[in-house]
Amino acid sequence: MSVTSLAADRRPNLPHYAERVDLACAFRWTARLNMHEAVANHFSLAVDDSGTRFLMNPNQVHFSRIRASDLILVDANDPETMSRPDAPDPTAWGLHGAIHRNCPHARCVMHVHSIHATVLASLADSTLPPIDQNTAMFFRRHVVDGHYGGLAFEEEGERCTSLLADPKVKVMVMGNHGVLVIGDTVADTFNRLYYFERAAETYIKALWTGRPLRVLSDEIAERVAQEIADYPGQAERHMAELRTILDEQEPAYRS
Repeated sequence: MSVTSLAADRRPNLPHYAERVDLACAFRWTARLNMHEAVANHFSLAVDDSGTRFLMNPNQVHFSRIRASDLILVDANDPETMSRPDAPDPTAWGLHGAIHRNCPHARCVMHVHSIHATVLASLADSTLPPIDQNTAMFFRRHVVDGHYGGLAFEEEGERCTSLLADPKVKVMVMGNHGVLVIGDTVADTFNRLYYFERAAETYIKALWTGRPLRVLSDEIAERVAQEIADYPGQAERHMAELRTILDEQEPAYRS
């Protein structure tokens, strides 16, 4: 029997199991890419039509160890959430709870302090210019929060949600903080998170040269962004390949 089949045989009887597997895969791959930060940072995924009930990582568990069964299910409208014995991290609740409560189009939310995105967030101008195909992917599709107010407890989380009202905006560069990415599914969101970090790395390293940047015209940048948005199945295939690798190398993520 294959490793993949063995992993499937250990499949627990959990609600939203397929979504849990994708989310666990995203956590573990984020750790492999060194885009995590110790036991901080958090991902969430809405699992009901209103978007207020969502899965998220348990408090203070390393991304590389998260399994499908570890993910907790919470409700953004439940004021007793932080009184639960398995309560999430307070900043995760403040930020993700507010987004899932106020932005139903944000089905999946991923927040990290990845190195290059955080360097971008530390610049006086944290806008990502379209200097190549990856950076053009985010042309007019990211917003910069220039009013960092401390850890993302509930008040700060509520403030941040106002910047995500436009469904076209999929990335928030959190000034002096990190990056937050939203999407329709785990695959869609993780793919965007991956490419934003790559795009930020390209931009930061281009700045290191001290030479003038070759910035695309608005017309071409918008065309590229739309072409990538319309490209069929890329995010889903990306996630499927990551699951296949983990099925072979560390299938416990499915348990």
